[in-house]
Amino acid sequence: MLPVVAIVGRPNVGKSTLFNRLLGERQAIVHDESGVTRDRHYGESFWNGRDFTVIDTGGYLSGKGDAIVTGIRNQVELAIQEADLILFVVDVLQGITTEDDAVAELLRKQKKPVIVAVNKSDNSEKAMLAPEFYRLGFEDLFPVSALSGTGTGELLDRLAEVLPAQKEETEAEKWPKLAVIGRPNVGKSSFINALLNDERCIVTDIPGTTRDSVNSLLKYNDGTYTLVDTAGLRKRSRVHDNIEFYSLVRTEKSIRECDVAILLVDASQGFQLQDARLLRQAEQFNKGMIIALNKWDLIEKETNTAKEFMEAVYHKVATLKYVPVVTISAKTGQRIHRVIDEAVKVLEQRSKKITTSELNRFLKEITAQRPLPYARGHQLTIKYVTQVKSRPPVFAFFMNMPKELPANYRRYIENQLREWFGFHGVPVTMVFKEK
Repeated sequence: MLPVVAIVGRPNVGKSTLFNRLLGERQAIVHDESGVTRDRHYGESFWNGRDFTVIDTGGYLSGKGDAIVTGIRNQVELAIQEADLILFVVDVLQGITTEDDAVAELLRKQKKPVIVAVNKSDNSEKAMLAPEFYRLGFEDLFPVSALSGTGTGELLDRLAEVLPAQKEETEAEKWPKLAVIGRPNVGKSSFINALLNDERCIVTDIPGTTRDSVNSLLKYNDGTYTLVDTAGLRKRSRVHDNIEFYSLVRTEKSIRECDVAILLVDASQGFQLQDARLLRQAEQFNKGMIIALNKWDLIEKETNTAKEFMEAVYHKVATLKYVPVVTISAKTGQRIHRVIDEAVKVLEQRSKKITTSELNRFLKEITAQRPLPYARGHQLTIKYVTQVKSRPPVFAFFMNMPKELPANYRRYIENQLREWFGFHGVPVTMVFKEK
């Protein structure tokens, strides 16, 4: 687990600009208007052999305020609690303000290492004003310009020295991770309890009981797996409580870090747009995926009930028909172990490696069945294909004029790739390069 650096400070001192500088890319919205960053943003950075997570936060304002000001303050406090090191950003042009003093007072209570970044010190004259900020009570102080990068190297050198050692993986983190995700109250904790056959998670009908991610080890047949029970995800527009927002962030983190995402859906409510959004999020991070239709015992059955449910699911996520669907009941235990059987298959598919010779035989066959189109008077040709990565699988196709390859032909290649080689429940990435 990577150590965490939280960037904090009052509004409009350049926190998001520094965040982008540390990550080397523009992830946070940067604008001169104060209060643009309302929530926290996460990213990973590397310096002097150290990997670490960076959190960008909104501008901290003490005292009373409207709901947004209060919400930002709560988010900053949560980020500070999560952090191993605080990067306190101030503005050399404005000097020490009452809000800087309020942030400093908050940080002194935390008993965590603090580095002060005196931002907007983009020349030697401005940098000479930086020592004023020692009055805030912190020893590590660096004049920097987040915009130009001046001084950020020295700042990062010190940050890498002060950061605690990377946390060792726990036993639960060494095994393949199966994250159980879904909207609130669809039965995630009940499903895990049914698998573990004990009361490792609190089970209740009140939505939102699981506030954080809870890990449990599952030994099944010859394998050991980490089950991650996550808080249910509501739409962001409905997230008001700061603890619930924190749960949302941790759930998204669980999806990023898992190997297989098991989406639990309440069959009595049907497959909803929020379920589709969660599934697409797992696809975006190239995770293995399974859909488990829970509470199947409450559904009145006819001959084609299961088939019709699956068709309704695939209708809402037409491009994800490769994701397996299992009907279960966490309450009665019906088919719950089949979900794990599917997860094992998906893990195998995600690790699959196809030889280059097999892939090029495949390429020759499918292009003979459906020849590549012409573009700008030239026949498009794919010279060869190779798998460059597994877990998740990535394929590189080398061809002339890759930008001209139509989207429908790319879908044809992916469909054929699945028909030939499987990749059941696994997103595949296809990269087309010029040769």
